[in-house]
Amino acid sequence: MAYVINKETCLGCGACVAQCGQGAIEEAGDKYRIKQEKCTDCGACVGFCPVQAISKEN
Repeated sequence: MAYVINKETCLGCGACVAQCGQGAIEEAGDKYRIKQEKCTDCGACVGFCPVQAISKEN
């Protein structure tokens, strides 16, 4: 399962972007999204989201 960013919860703060060593997080309008083809499922971004908008996709 891959990590995803919940668009409803995401504040668009960008705190997760600098944590991604793969460059898998990109802007999507005023929010962010994870490019699945680049994500290695390391989870480095998860702990830096102030509203817990990043989780494993079900």
